[in-house]
Amino acid sequence: MTLLITVFAAIASTVVWYKNAPESEMRVGVLALMYWGASLMWLVDAIFEYAELGAGYFTPGLRDMINDAFLGLSVVALGLIVWLAIVLIKDPKGVVKAKLFKKKN
Repeated sequence: MTLLITVFAAIASTVVWYKNAPESEMRVGVLALMYWGASLMWLVDAIFEYAELGAGYFTPGLRDMINDAFLGLSVVALGLIVWLAIVLIKDPKGVVKAKLFKKKN
């Protein structure tokens, strides 16, 4: 479940990045790379878990699926938080800088 959620997030962010590729102001490519990295990590985890469990890997319990779903959503949320921090620090449109250094008359 974690693999599916992160792959869907990676695909969605890659589509958004590709659609806006020439401008790249919001650094969506960084978000896509984070999600692809997480997807690769979960893929390796799934391969090793399948090697350990065999066919039992494909019949998880409901509790395991819910835990994996929460973990996948947590990874996606953490990726968004890190990406948001990067965007706010880089400030591509100068909004944060304008608000911080706004002169009061």
